[in-house]
Amino acid sequence: MLRVLIVEDNRIFLEAFKKGLVDYFPSMVIEEAGNADEALQKIKGSPPHLIFMDIRLPGVNGLQLTQRIKKDFPDINIAILTDYDLPEYRQAAVQYGADRFFVKNSLKWDELEALVQSISTGGA
Repeated sequence: MLRVLIVEDNRIFLEAFKKGLVDYFPSMVIEEAGNADEALQKIKGSPPHLIFMDIRLPGVNGLQLTQRIKKDFPDINIAILTDYDLPEYRQAAVQYGADRFFVKNSLKWDELEALVQSISTGGA
């Protein structure tokens, strides 16, 4: 059973994205966190297979949090979620250790499905 953590401070986007994941992947276990401290607490308790990480979070931003998580939990797949499709964001995501990069307003469920399938079968 795939465990997912959504790290997102925008409740409206979080609820809509979570509903989409539940609809597409009914057996997925989904947790949520609104900031870095909450995310780290949940990861230490039960590391997820996949984290959907917003870049802009209160306090520690999503890129810094990604780098921190990858240092301690290198096997967790992290997909950056952002409103901004900027080359510098994509480059920074790679530099900080993110595995994927998605733009919120142009999410393609088939790409998410391929990512989830890859993780479920042991790929990344």
